[in-house]
Amino acid sequence: MNEIAKTFDIPPRLNASTPIELQGSERDEVKLMVMDRKTGKCEDTRFRQLPAFLNKGDVLVLNNSRTIPASLKGKQGDRQLEVRLSRKIDDHCWDALIIGDVYQTGEAVHFQEGVKADLVGEGSEKPLVRLSFNKSGSELLDFIYRSGEPIRYEYIETPWPLDCFQTVYGSVPGSVEMTSAGRAFSWKLIQSLKQKGIEIVFLQLHTGLSYYGDDRWPTPKNHPEDYHIGSGTVDRINRAKNGGNRVIAVGTTVVRALETVMMEHGELKASEGVTNLYISGDNSLKIVDGLITGFHEPEASHLDLLKAFISEEKLLKAYQTALAKNYKWHEFGDMNIIL
Repeated sequence: MNEIAKTFDIPPRLNASTPIELQGSERDEVKLMVMDRKTGKCEDTRFRQLPAFLNKGDVLVLNNSRTIPASLKGKQGDRQLEVRLSRKIDDHCWDALIIGDVYQTGEAVHFQEGVKADLVGEGSEKPLVRLSFNKSGSELLDFIYRSGEPIRYEYIETPWPLDCFQTVYGSVPGSVEMTSAGRAFSWKLIQSLKQKGIEIVFLQLHTGLSYYGDDRWPTPKNHPEDYHIGSGTVDRINRAKNGGNRVIAVGTTVVRALETVMMEHGELKASEGVTNLYISGDNSLKIVDGLITGFHEPEASHLDLLKAFISEEKLLKAYQTALAKNYKWHEFGDMNIIL
C-alpha cells in the first residue's frame, strides 16, 4: 500500500455513482481542480473552462479505446458465476476474473447461445485465469456485446447502459473499463480547444481490470496492457516538443503508452505492443508535460504515477483539499489537471 493510502479514506458520499448527464447537466460541467506541479497551488473551476489553462500549440493526447461490456454471466453446473474479462490474449483467449461460487479449474464455463470457455491456465497474475472460448474474432466480440454488461464496482448500484461508460470519441473497442480521464470531454469542448489552436491527437491503450475485489489490486509491474501509437500522432507530438510546446496526457493510460515507447526506443516513434511499465515518483518523464486525470482511490497504482508529476507532499495536500471541497471520485466524478 502506498503512503497516501495510509492518510485518508474516501467518504461514501464522495463516490460518484451517477453520470452527471443523467442529473440534468453536461459531461463537461464536472468540477476541475487545476494543480500547479511546481508550487502545489490548486485552483477550482469547471472542466468546460479547460481551454483557459492551455496554450496555443499545446497537444492533448487522448486514448480512443472504446469500452466493451466485459462482464459476462456464466455457470458451471448449478454454480452461477460472473466472468470479468481483463485482457484479450488472441482471437479466442482472454485473461479474466471469475467471481461467484467456487469454480472448478477442469470444468468449462458455459454462457448463453452455446458459448463456452475452457480454463486453460493462470492469467498474467493471480487471481486472473486464462479462458479459451469456442468462438473467436468478430463472432466472439459480437457475443460479448449481445450478452455482456459494463463492469461496475460496489459504489455504482444502478446498472447504467454501456454508453455511460464511454468517452464521446472512443472508437476502437478493447477496454474492459472506461478510459475515464476523457469522460468529461464533450464535442463542444473539443471544438473550443481546436479553435484556440490546441492540437488533439489519439492513441490506443486497452485497459485491463483495475481492481480484483476483496481489497486486491493488480500488481503494477505485472499488469500488461496492449497499446498502439500511429505515425500521425507521433509526428504532431514531436513537432510540438521541438517547438517548445507542451504535451498533455488525458489519462494515466496515455502516460503509460508514451513513456513505454520512450523507454524502449529512446525516441517517440510509431509503435504497438504490450506494456508492463510501472511509473512512480522514481521515474523521470521523457515526453509528457502535464496530465488530466480523475481522482483515484488511495490504494490504486494510478496515484504512484501521479507522483512522477508532482511531489507526494503536494499531491497529498491537493487530495485533502479535494476531500474538503467535496470533489467526487471515480469514473463519474470530477477531474484534475496537473500542469
